[in-house]
Amino acid sequence: MVRVPPALGDADRLRLEGEKSRRRREVWEALQRERVARFPFPPQDRIPNFEGALEAAKGLAATPEFQAARVVKVNPDAPQLPVRTEVLRGGKLLVMSVPRLRDPRCFRLLRPGSAVPPTIERGMSRGEALLPEEVPFVDLVVAGSVVVGPRGERLGKGGGFSDLEWGLLLAGERVGVATRVATTIHPLQRSEVNLPVLPHDVPLDLAATPRGVERFPAFLPRPPGILPEELTPATLSEIPWLKEWLARRARRR
Repeated sequence: MVRVPPALGDADRLRLEGEKSRRRREVWEALQRERVARFPFPPQDRIPNFEGALEAAKGLAATPEFQAARVVKVNPDAPQLPVRTEVLRGGKLLVMSVPRLRDPRCFRLLRPGSAVPPTIERGMSRGEALLPEEVPFVDLVVAGSVVVGPRGERLGKGGGFSDLEWGLLLAGERVGVATRVATTIHPLQRSEVNLPVLPHDVPLDLAATPRGVERFPAFLPRPPGILPEELTPATLSEIPWLKEWLARRARRR
């Protein structure tokens, strides 16, 4: 098994990021070409919505991992709206992240009982605003994906925020070894070829499509938390909580 070393030179990083971008473009184009992309359009530069998202969500909701979970964190994108609905319908606590983590209280907690669909707008306006360390322990993370590889590799839309959210929650001990990571995708988003992996990438444990659920062996290691060497000045300027975390980390040294 090939693993990317923890320390990457600039040339290797650029090469891997370029390969990731190419794989994303191929999937976005395939979804559009086969007319299985769904609103919002175009699918490019976003977690793409797809035909069969509801069926994939129901398949995920039937898994033992979902059934056993008390707290589920789900990305706020359109294709995972059915997953968020299943979480609340199942009597579970739903955690959503603020887009691009702009708010210092960068997570929202929604409780079951509401008949209103948990769209991103309603999640942000009606959810309880929490700091990362205030989030209840998360049993299952559902991440949005553009491409999924055969080892559980996951490519998002390229911003790196899903992996950073994992790092924030891990730093606050709100996720751990027992936390499972899942996604819902269209079959066209599943690559049979290994995808590039960078040190901050969080691999998947399972992926649900309208055709069924696939589980991945634990081939790829999870990142140990926030990786300061991976953070750019733009990311640090955009996320208030992250700057505070780095300051606390520096004081402890």
